[in-house]
Amino acid sequence: MKLGLKMLVALLVVAVLGGGAGAWWWSGRGQAAAGQFSTVPAKKGEVAALISATGTIEPEEVVDVGAQVAGQIIRFGKDKDGKPIDYGSQIEADMVLAQIDDSLYTADAATAAAQQQQARAQLASAEAGLEQSRARFRQAERDWQRAQKLGPSDALAQSVFDAYQGTYEAAQADLDVAAAAILLARGAIAQTEAAVLRTKRNLGYCVIKSPVKGVIIDRRVNIGQTVVASLNAPSLFLIAKDLTRIQVWIAVNEADIGSIKPGQPVMFTVDAFPNEVFKGEVGKVRLNATMTQNVVTYTVEVVANNPDGKLLPYLTANAKFLVDKHENVLTVPNAALRWVPLPAQIAPDAREAAADGRKGRSGGGKPPEAGGDSGRPALARGTVWVQDGAYVRPIRLRTGLSDGAVTEVVSDKLAEGTEVIVATVRLDRTGGSARGGGTAGAGGTGSGSETPTNPFVPQMPFGRRH
Repeated sequence: MKLGLKMLVALLVVAVLGGGAGAWWWSGRGQAAAGQFSTVPAKKGEVAALISATGTIEPEEVVDVGAQVAGQIIRFGKDKDGKPIDYGSQIEADMVLAQIDDSLYTADAATAAAQQQQARAQLASAEAGLEQSRARFRQAERDWQRAQKLGPSDALAQSVFDAYQGTYEAAQADLDVAAAAILLARGAIAQTEAAVLRTKRNLGYCVIKSPVKGVIIDRRVNIGQTVVASLNAPSLFLIAKDLTRIQVWIAVNEADIGSIKPGQPVMFTVDAFPNEVFKGEVGKVRLNATMTQNVVTYTVEVVANNPDGKLLPYLTANAKFLVDKHENVLTVPNAALRWVPLPAQIAPDAREAAADGRKGRSGGGKPPEAGGDSGRPALARGTVWVQDGAYVRPIRLRTGLSDGAVTEVVSDKLAEGTEVIVATVRLDRTGGSARGGGTAGAGGTGSGSETPTNPFVPQMPFGRRH
């Protein structure tokens, strides 16, 4: 009997303690559901709408230096510092970059010069022959004139008369031949002069010189390598004319290309200098689009200054095009616009209006309102929530520009400094707070429920174990 009484007392004690713990746990959950929230004040500031894209840094002007003759590279020239031409060498215009073996071209030039001298000698010989022909012609002309005066007679036989006439006519023809020989000799001289000019030019091509002042960004040959120039000139060096001005070739998606205009400000970063932001502007939009895996992109040329040469060619740039910017406007975190409370968290007198607001967002609401007389585009509707005692209350507003973290808002009921809810906070077993439903900094999902738990892990009555 005593043992049964003790068992009954023990069961009553356990029941009382268990009921008290359960009541405490449910009261804690109710308190967390009703009044524990993380808030951030609405602030005035600057909001910029940006388009993000990636591209490659390119020199503004690149000169590809090639070889116009074939031969073996026997040596490189010297740069401004007296060092052999190599990657990154600073060079001036007309500075020697490389030397091609010129043995064959020197021989060709000597042969052409000898042929030119021979042609000049032939011209002198033709001129002397012309003088001889003229002398013979004059003699034949005088003999023929005397024969004409005497005529065929007893003093001048007919055969002699005919001989004088034939000699005169032959001398006249020889004179024309001598004049033609001079023209032929002069043509040969012109031909040899062209050959001499060609061989001298080829000999000069054996010395590769820089056409511009700049920096060697690529050396494509080595000493001892043979270059062969046939239909296309082989490339030897790539020279960036001026690295104080660079371009960024950025691939922009077709959905964003309509917002890109020449002169538009651009900010970009490179992985080599992650803490530094560089500025430029849109130079031109190329019309030759490319398609990769059914994605159409356009190349946008962004021009930027590079006075200290910090930006190297072919670095990858992460660019942001400034589409629009509003200053001194009221902003709220994007998490505040995404956060939605549980029905039990909404103030009783605002629940019906909140339900109507949800219907409006699902398609039954009013169309977006215009931005007033400011000339700005139409603003979309949105809702933020503010704490009202243990509950929350909605504030309807219009949203404008967003930079991904904060959004411009317009509302007569929302003032600067008003605390807007960005997440739900629940109490842990020690009485501390644990944020749920997303945070302002992380841009959470904004649901009103507690932090999700693993459904396969048993849940403790005093909250989640940490």
